[in-house]
Amino acid sequence: MIDSVKRITIVTGHYGSGKTNFAVNLAVDLCREGKQVVLVDLDIVNPYFRSADFKPQLTEMGIEMICPIYANTNLDIPALGADIYSVFNENDGRYIIFDVGGDDAGAAALGRYAHLIQQEEFDMLYVVNRYRYLTRHPQEALEILREIEATSRVPVTGIVNNSNLGSQTTAQDIENAIGYGLDVAALAGVPVRTVTARRDLASQMTSHPVYPVDIYVLPPWEK
Repeated sequence: MIDSVKRITIVTGHYGSGKTNFAVNLAVDLCREGKQVVLVDLDIVNPYFRSADFKPQLTEMGIEMICPIYANTNLDIPALGADIYSVFNENDGRYIIFDVGGDDAGAAALGRYAHLIQQEEFDMLYVVNRYRYLTRHPQEALEILREIEATSRVPVTGIVNNSNLGSQTTAQDIENAIGYGLDVAALAGVPVRTVTARRDLASQMTSHPVYPVDIYVLPPWEK
């Protein structure tokens, strides 16, 4: 688990970074700790690999979900219900996890709520994957981060290094990407909040603490 999880935690990152899988893991782990959790699907641009796909399982666990009205229908259009405003109350004991679209266009949905988010403490976590196209170099990852910040009007507060190669990932692949995550963080002027590792690999990561994650989101070729 990440230390000092804020009541509002926003998870963003480029397509293929693993941001949705991370957001789902964070919501599940908070719920298992006895917290009341709401997972808000703001990925209203890309209809694939979205947290709304897991609504039945997460609801069964006791996690509340707020999704675009037409999510996972033939009318998958960017429409959000008024219930999203219910989460912006600093006296609300619920933990709110936002799964935000994977680029500056997706972050535009978050911008609608920027003034409400910044009325209380929050985290905006930018998920990076060294092995994904367009973010293989720290400067590339930084450029996308800045686009998301500019569009959403919400500053990134930390980096989540989720570097992986899907089911082919080894512990050494994760080790090899540690420096990459640190470089992205240094360029952005924010800390690395955590390094993730698939749960079966976490015990092999002896040189660096990691956040073990389960794989909920699989690409079609691995299903």
